[in-house]
Amino acid sequence: MTPADTSIEIRFDTKLPGMPLPHIWEQCVGSGHATLALRADYQAQLTRCRTELGVRHVRFHGVLSDDMGNLMCDENRWLHSFVNADRIWDFLLSIGMRPFVELSFMPTTLSSGAATVFHYRANVTPPRDYGHWAALIRALAEHWTARYGVDEVREWFFEVWNEPNLKAFWRGRRSDYFTLYQRTAEALKNVDDCIRVGGPATADDAWIPAFLRFREARHGPVDLGSKHP
Repeated sequence: MTPADTSIEIRFDTKLPGMPLPHIWEQCVGSGHATLALRADYQAQLTRCRTELGVRHVRFHGVLSDDMGNLMCDENRWLHSFVNADRIWDFLLSIGMRPFVELSFMPTTLSSGAATVFHYRANVTPPRDYGHWAALIRALAEHWTARYGVDEVREWFFEVWNEPNLKAFWRGRRSDYFTLYQRTAEALKNVDDCIRVGGPATADDAWIPAFLRFREARHGPVDLGSKHP
């Protein structure tokens, strides 16, 4: 074909056996941050994705960020309110979709620092107290299994954090992330051992061998491996 020639010739043999085309795009789509899913226009667009493309799960940042209003501390009392997350899950289930739950970012009341990312100021520091973090995760899992039923929640995926190998998203060390993962996974499994949890959700396929060694050494529960190539 010469530079001036824009024609393309394609030939195929219709007698050859066909091959399946896995619809990998139907598994999950990524989608901004959690509070967007409370908007009517977002919900209309996601409904179209479900109807026309068959997408089964949706993943987004910040279900634990301050703008979701999950947690506050008042006179040394921890107060939970999962109403906004519930509204999102209610909507997803109503259109035949399920959440791919990215457990992020750090509520300010639990954070060890002030570093944030994105315009909605998502805190990216490790927890000041891993016990308080684990208590929040357990409260979430207990609430959702009570609201939606354990059989439904077992169909979801839970992923610990987002791209912790990037400084923009995690200001702790790799070992701090592994501790976060361990405490998170244990909190979920203490509610129901069949809840599916995984990680490390790293960019550029990073930390995978180290994560597997950590799992073997600590016998950490890992039901799925996730990475961002």
